[in-house]
Amino acid sequence: MLKAGTAALLACTAASGLVAQGVPADGDWPSIQRDAAATRYSPLTEINRSNVDDLASAWSYPLRAFNTAVPIVIDGVMYFPAQSRVVALDAASGEEIWAHEGDMPPGPNGFSGRGVSYWPGDASHGPRILVTAGDRIHALDAATGEPVADFGDSGSIAMGGPGYGGTPTVAGNTMIIGAASLENPQGPAGNPRGYDIVTGERLWEFDTTPDEGQPYSETWGDGWKDRGGTNMWGFQATYDASTGIAYLPIAGPAHNYYGGDRPGTNVYGNSVVAVDARTGEYKWHFQTVHHDLWDIDMSNAGPLIPVETETGGHMALANIGKSSYFYLLDAETGEPVHPVEERPVPPGNVPGEYYHPTQPFPVVTPPLSRVEMTYQDIVSPEDTTPEHSAACYAMWEKAGGFFNAGPFTPFLYKETDAEPLSTIQLPGGTGGVNWGGAAADPTTGLVYVNAQDTSLMGWVEKVEGGKPYSFDATSAPEYDRASVDGKGPFFTFSAPLSGKYDERGRPVGTSAPCYKPPWARLTAVNANTGEIAWAVPLGLFEELPEGRQVLGNSGSAGPSVTAGGLVFVGATNDKRLRAFDAATGEQLWESVLNGNANANPMTYRGRDGRQYVAINAGGMIAAFVLNQ
Repeated sequence: MLKAGTAALLACTAASGLVAQGVPADGDWPSIQRDAAATRYSPLTEINRSNVDDLASAWSYPLRAFNTAVPIVIDGVMYFPAQSRVVALDAASGEEIWAHEGDMPPGPNGFSGRGVSYWPGDASHGPRILVTAGDRIHALDAATGEPVADFGDSGSIAMGGPGYGGTPTVAGNTMIIGAASLENPQGPAGNPRGYDIVTGERLWEFDTTPDEGQPYSETWGDGWKDRGGTNMWGFQATYDASTGIAYLPIAGPAHNYYGGDRPGTNVYGNSVVAVDARTGEYKWHFQTVHHDLWDIDMSNAGPLIPVETETGGHMALANIGKSSYFYLLDAETGEPVHPVEERPVPPGNVPGEYYHPTQPFPVVTPPLSRVEMTYQDIVSPEDTTPEHSAACYAMWEKAGGFFNAGPFTPFLYKETDAEPLSTIQLPGGTGGVNWGGAAADPTTGLVYVNAQDTSLMGWVEKVEGGKPYSFDATSAPEYDRASVDGKGPFFTFSAPLSGKYDERGRPVGTSAPCYKPPWARLTAVNANTGEIAWAVPLGLFEELPEGRQVLGNSGSAGPSVTAGGLVFVGATNDKRLRAFDAATGEQLWESVLNGNANANPMTYRGRDGRQYVAINAGGMIAAFVLNQ
């Protein structure tokens, strides 16, 4: 519903459709990654190192929903999804301009909880807000929130395959989506697809599991047949507006922890795939994991930035995923800019499994998260609390100890009724660097990430019964993950800081990892050299004594960076938004939020000419501005 008194504001917003695509106006944040190159870099400088300590709350807006959406702003108007609604606000005041009510029930069947996309229009069509909902894509008039009548079927189109929970990537007059397919080996293909933004016509579909006779089909054995699960679930692709090339982040094949039915490297799984954005024509790919058995999905393609190295200048993708390895890839060829070498990795012993003998390791940049551990790495009473440390040692004993032979350690096989034989994978579960991805300053070549030290523990066993162990699959593999804590793959080496469990075996109070901290860091990598510029713990545990609280406590979101020399990041499980000095990593400011900010922050210029910083946290959009 359109609010009165906003005609001038909306007229300016519509006019902004004439701005060149791929190069946002300085004060805008027109996609969840800000620009087509996915840098999350803002050239605004009003808020900077010298005054960020004066940042204060400006306004807040309740979403009536909890999601991880990053708002977008174009010419002072903010747009975001909120379950069954898409909302437009005056970004300087938080006043609602319009709210589009979808024809779907609230809850998981509503609009994407990741965000919306913006198309600036052309000579014949006005600007559009694009948003996914289940297996449909909706186009709304940016000025009114009304469906665009001449787009598809009265304003929406069916995807014609699995739905997609991310945001459409706007690449000229093409939009690209991924697929929220389940982790089933056979089923609907998780292929990325391209559509015409004006008409909604499907233009192409890229086959992530090549059929017989197609290039790389041989890397699947016979496992390419009716293959599903090798999808692009990343929330947006990276796009080079100067070349028309899109860079697609393709996740690992299903099942996540057993691949005996897909012997080989499994191209294009766990790869960045470069395609022509208008036609889907293949350009190149780079695979970060061969034959994934660890669920090391490609969570994002990475920002596209210019770098200057010893070999000269490059436009390059700074790719960092759940493995926490930093790959800098030439945007034209896909070749590593800094050396990458194939190194031997340990084999496993699961019946019928294929183990690839090597994996690609960056030579210059060390892993940004913990990738191995020993008994000596268990937390001590001085690291956290005596109770936590004792609970961790007890967990080690309960699990029969943990086998770890370094990076890419495979989960060992346990016979039915055999004694516990546990493996630990690091980083595990959520990574590494997850969907939040990296931010990058294209003027310096510094790349910023929230890198976590996470783990998964257990073994592989023959599946009992016909039900899958994992919530994101509907068919069971022959073998799957389990542990001393039960069936399924999601158990971690962690324990309550209190050392206590309730009568049902659940932790009492906050749990924390059982290996030595820090457990999450905000890290800056100099892409020009591949060296780490700085790294600082990100997040705190208020339950711990003074002096040992800042041990790293973060989720899957990432940072954003500004020309004012600041890195903003929420992501932590301590209800805070922080600002760090982009050159040194020194923390300069923080604010306590309504809830955990498991979303990326953004910044923009309001219609009042002032710079704002905003983040989605605890079911609320919170905006900040300098005290005047």
